[in-house]
Amino acid sequence: MASELYNIIEGVSREKGIDPQIVVSAVEDAIVMATRKHYKSQENFRAKLDKESGKISAYAVKAVVETPEQVEDPNLQITVEDARRVDPNLEVGGELLTPKPIDGILGRIAAQLAKQVIFQKVREAERDTVYNEYIGRVGEIVNATVKRVEGPDVIFDIGKAEARMPRKEQSRLESFAVGERVRVVIARVERASKGPGVVVSRAAPELVQHLFQTEVPEIYDGTVVIRATAREAGERTKIAVMSKDKDVDAVGACVGMKGMRVQSIIRELRGEKIDIIEYHEDAVTFAEKALQPAKVSRVTVVDSAEKHLEVVVDDSQLSLAIGKKGQNVRLAAKLLGWKIDIKSEEEKRQEVELQMAAMVPQATTPLENVPGLGEGVLEKLTAAGVTTVEALADMTPEQLEAIEGIGPKTVEKISLAVNNYFASLEAAEGGISDEVTPATEAAPEEASAEAAVDAGEAAPAEPTGETESVSNEGEPVPDEGTAQKTTE
Repeated sequence: MASELYNIIEGVSREKGIDPQIVVSAVEDAIVMATRKHYKSQENFRAKLDKESGKISAYAVKAVVETPEQVEDPNLQITVEDARRVDPNLEVGGELLTPKPIDGILGRIAAQLAKQVIFQKVREAERDTVYNEYIGRVGEIVNATVKRVEGPDVIFDIGKAEARMPRKEQSRLESFAVGERVRVVIARVERASKGPGVVVSRAAPELVQHLFQTEVPEIYDGTVVIRATAREAGERTKIAVMSKDKDVDAVGACVGMKGMRVQSIIRELRGEKIDIIEYHEDAVTFAEKALQPAKVSRVTVVDSAEKHLEVVVDDSQLSLAIGKKGQNVRLAAKLLGWKIDIKSEEEKRQEVELQMAAMVPQATTPLENVPGLGEGVLEKLTAAGVTTVEALADMTPEQLEAIEGIGPKTVEKISLAVNNYFASLEAAEGGISDEVTPATEAAPEEASAEAAVDAGEAAPAEPTGETESVSNEGEPVPDEGTAQKTTE
C-alpha cells in the first residue's frame, strides 16, 4: 500500500497533469540540497523515496576506481579495495552508497529551500506538459473562456492550460468580459520562462475560414473549397472560393439566402467587412475579381517569374481600387500572392507619352546655324554650356542674363535672332506645302505638267503608252492615274 506522502504526490500530479515520478524526483532533489547544506560537504549526494513506507533516505555516492593513483578527489572516488571492505560485491566502475542520517536536518530554512525546489520542478514539468500537448495543435480552433485581463493582454482558459492573447492578435472591434466564451486560434506555443506558453489569436485568417466551414455546409462537405484568405483584423477580409460542382455557385453558397450565412460570420467578427471572391487560375482574371468593388479597365502581366501585375483603372475608380490607406490593393495582392501596381488611365497615358518621347531622337542644331549671333555672343554661350539652338530656345531671359558678359540688350538680340531663325524654318516648310497642295488639287494632267516644270524639266503634252502601269489584275490603269502617281 502506498504511503500517505506518495498519495499526496499522486494527487498533485493529477491536478497538474504531470507524471508522478517527476514530483518524486523533485522531492528527492530537494532532500539532496538540504543534506548538502547541512553537512557542508562537496560529496555527491543522492536521495530515495520509498513508495510503500514514505521514508526518504540520503546517501553519499563515490565512484569505484581500480588504483589509488586514479583517485583524484577522495570525496568523489574510492579504490575498489577500500570499497570492498564495505560491500564485497562492488566492482570497478560501480558506486559505493554510504547512508547519511537526515533526521532533524530539515530545519526551517532547509524546508523552505526544499519547497522552492519542488515548486520549481513542478512548474517546469507543467510547462513541458503544456508544450507537448499544444505544439501539435497550432492553427486549430478551440473554445476558450476569458479568465482575466492583464493590461493589453487577455488570458484565456483553454482546458488544460492558460493561453495569452496579446494586443496584436486581437481585433480592434472586440472587447472581452471575464467569463465570456469565444473561439480562438492557437497561433503558437512558446517555451516561456514564466506564465502561459500558449499564444492564441482572434486576428488570424484561420478563424474566418473556420467560421465559413461552420456556417456553409458546402464548404464542410468539400463541394466548395476556400483557396485563399487575406485579412486585416477589424477592417476587412477577402476570401477566394471555388466550386468543384458546376451546378453550385461558390460565392452564392457562402453568402446564403438574403445574406444570412455571411451576416452570421460578420456578427461573430463584430462587424468586420468580408469580400467573397470567385477564385480563378488565371492571375489576370483573379486580379480583376480581387480588386472589387473597383472596376478594372485592364490587367497586364509585367513579369510572370517575379509575379508582378500592372492594373489600369478609370480615373474615377483609382481611389476605390486602392482603398482606405491602400487596404483594398494590399489585401488583393496578399490574396493573389502577386505584386500589384495600380495606375489611372491618365497616369498610364502620360507614361506612354514619356516612353515615346524618349524613343524619338531629339533634334540638335548648332548655334552657328543661327544668323545674327555674333562671334562674341557665341563664345559666351558656348562657355556657359549652351551649344544648341534648342537649348538656347528653352532658356528664360533671367537665365541668359545670369551668363557672364550678357546683358539685357544682348538678351534682346539673342531673342530676336532665335525668333527669326524659327520663323524662317516655318516659312520654308510653308513654301513646300504651298507648292505641293495646288498640284494635288488640279487635274491629273495639269498636276503632272506643273510638277515637271517646277523640277526644271519639260512635261510631255500627253501621256504615252510607255508610261502605262499594270494593276494587280494585270489590266492597264488609266493615264490619269499615272500622272497622279508621278506627282506624288
